[in-house]
Amino acid sequence: MVWIYRFAGVRPERSVAPAIAAVPYDVVTADEARAIIAKNNKSFLRVSRPDAELVDIPANDPRIYERARENFVALLKSGEMEKDDNPGMYLYRVQQNGDTFLGLCCCLDVEDYRNTSIRRHELTRYDKEEDRTRHIETTKTHNGPVVLLYRDSGDTFSFIRSLITPQSVPDADVKTPDGGIHQVFRITDPSALDRLEQAFSAIPALYIADGHHRAKSAVNVADHYIAAGKPVDDGVSRFMGVMFAHNKVKIHGYSRLLVDLGTFTHDMFLDNLKKYFEVKPYGRINGREFNIRPKCAKPENYHIVHMYFGGQWYECTRLIDKKAPKLEALDVAVLQTYVLEGLLGITDPRADARLQYLGGARPVADLEKLVDRGQYQLAFAMQPVKIETVLTIADSGGVMPPKSTWFEPKLLSGLVVHTFD
Repeated sequence: MVWIYRFAGVRPERSVAPAIAAVPYDVVTADEARAIIAKNNKSFLRVSRPDAELVDIPANDPRIYERARENFVALLKSGEMEKDDNPGMYLYRVQQNGDTFLGLCCCLDVEDYRNTSIRRHELTRYDKEEDRTRHIETTKTHNGPVVLLYRDSGDTFSFIRSLITPQSVPDADVKTPDGGIHQVFRITDPSALDRLEQAFSAIPALYIADGHHRAKSAVNVADHYIAAGKPVDDGVSRFMGVMFAHNKVKIHGYSRLLVDLGTFTHDMFLDNLKKYFEVKPYGRINGREFNIRPKCAKPENYHIVHMYFGGQWYECTRLIDKKAPKLEALDVAVLQTYVLEGLLGITDPRADARLQYLGGARPVADLEKLVDRGQYQLAFAMQPVKIETVLTIADSGGVMPPKSTWFEPKLLSGLVVHTFD
């Protein structure tokens, strides 16, 4: 079973919520965050990405995290963000591209992470884990929600959906540049909260979909308090999550970008790649698409990776070994084994600076631009993994390669914040 908890969130005043709400800290670069802040100095990126304001200071400098704290406190002092006067829970609804996603925002226990009632399917990257740990510890906030999934028979989601009626007025209503609508509804009715707690007490596990670094960093902060002999109250021992039914989300692939080819030339790399994959030119691609459609016959029988290299796209295929364990049969695992590690010597995909990632909800054209500018030598666009595969691997205690999945919806930061003293 898992435990969920009410909390008094810090939220923006309704009229300024659209200005404060910001994209997650990890989907923009420092330069992109800086450009957003230049146009809107109320953006919550000033809290979640303070490095964007301190250009000449090293990324791990304590002043970075102190700036985040200062910016958050300034929002409180101005009255633009306020803490709710009593605990509750929150519904987070996203409408985009014809889809509607609805999740429950509450607090979760770090102990459920430790005992694997909250399950993960990816390892964290050391640098990002350290960054978020210091950020949480200095700001004393969990300001980016961890997105989790629960297996739903239908009853739990149906009840959550029933809490929003035609008469319900959102406490925050934010339209994003891509046409999406993000809304937050505060739930304070004791009977509804009791029923939610009861429903989730019967659910055996939650699965982290997005926010592995945020969840692990929250546990790290609690461990730091214990090690230092500080009191670990409910605020420190809990972190904020938004839970979605497993069959009510979308999943995309997670692209890989390579800074260099090691000792290979263009032709040498292609020749060596053909030892492990059948490599065929793909032709033109609709740059607005998020996932590239396979051209090969019976794609269910193949590992499929699309590569942008030397100004053109290729489809790289390899027959699936039906006897391989689930983890070894993942496209990202095969790419890691034969290409990233086998050819290029990238043995630690969590830390090697030559390997970078781009989330799957970015159009394919973004990959082309990054390579064409010379920032990267090539890009691999991955096919999405099935949701059930992710949950099965997590249930077995397996760990997928880092950045194997990109889930939608992506939630905005700054609409609900959990604080501790």
